[in-house]
Amino acid sequence: MKEKRYSNPNKVYVSVKAIFNPDGGCRPTSLIWEDGREYEINKVTDIRQAASLKAGGLGIRYTCRVGNRQIYLFLEDDRWFMKRKD
Repeated sequence: MKEKRYSNPNKVYVSVKAIFNPDGGCRPTSLIWEDGREYEINKVTDIRQAASLKAGGLGIRYTCRVGNRQIYLFLEDDRWFMKRKD
């Protein structure tokens, strides 16, 4: 399998821990940022097909609560990414 390489500076690929349900659904429980810090996802408030306009890419967008912040976590093909902070 050929390795995918991307060079968009606004897109950060992250590791995600998730629960996969018997019905095929998926719920992320935490993410690991590029510096190795792990953040617990307190709640998933929305799941929908969406595009990330700044970071580029189309996939399933998970609207999540991490602490007091709302974040968007995208599952594009078989990889998770987030938009880099400005």
